[in-house]
Amino acid sequence: MTRRAFLAVALVLPLATTACSAIRTEKAAPATATPSASAAKSSAPPASARPTPASVPALTPAQAQAALITYTDLGEPWAPTQGAATWRDGLLKATADAPDCQKLLDALYSERLFGAGAHVRAATGLDDTWDDAQLHHQVVAVRPADVDRTLAWLKTLPKKCGTFTAATATGAVQHAAVSDPRLPRIGDARQALRLTLAGESADGDETVLTLDVAAVRVGDDALIITNGGLGDVYPEVTQAVAELAAQRLADVRKQARVQV
Repeated sequence: MTRRAFLAVALVLPLATTACSAIRTEKAAPATATPSASAAKSSAPPASARPTPASVPALTPAQAQAALITYTDLGEPWAPTQGAATWRDGLLKATADAPDCQKLLDALYSERLFGAGAHVRAATGLDDTWDDAQLHHQVVAVRPADVDRTLAWLKTLPKKCGTFTAATATGAVQHAAVSDPRLPRIGDARQALRLTLAGESADGDETVLTLDVAAVRVGDDALIITNGGLGDVYPEVTQAVAELAAQRLADVRKQARVQV
């Protein structure tokens, strides 16, 4: 890992604990005397009355927004996005012969990794002003079974689409590769991929696009992190941001459960 990547991860990793502590502190109840075991048992609601993951209400727009990471979480060189990167249309919008590889390209280009039926509750974009990378974060409402089905499919792609070719709208050939950079054990289920497209731009310049994607299920919600660009894209940063995002979504869901 380069020194740049170490610095980037150092900025992100402590935030998961900080964010979790801040949310708990904000919602903490006033301290009271600890009840006796018998009193606690008698006052506890029956098991059937306790909220289960399935009974947790859908996140409100404000809660979904609160689950998003921000440029202040990551610090320099990240800033609010200035718009879609030019490489999205120029390189990622491409045609592949293999169906699974085409499906992956389409899902990444449209940012509909979980399909058209998934509902994006909140989304944000950040730009790396040093390396011209772009990071997108979505909080998505989709059935857990559908999430797990997508994660299982993603897991097969390093084998199915380890290497393939794709053609851009201008006919430029891109040599693609898909690998599994792995994620730490975050959320309830997870999968990551790294896609690289090496070839030429419409102007004939040699390019290498690197795009990391991390998908994580947290209870009945899911999140997607994409981090890509034509310069340096560090998998360690993607992993650390995904870890922070998963912790934040879990904390927001916990608040929603408490408020039931």
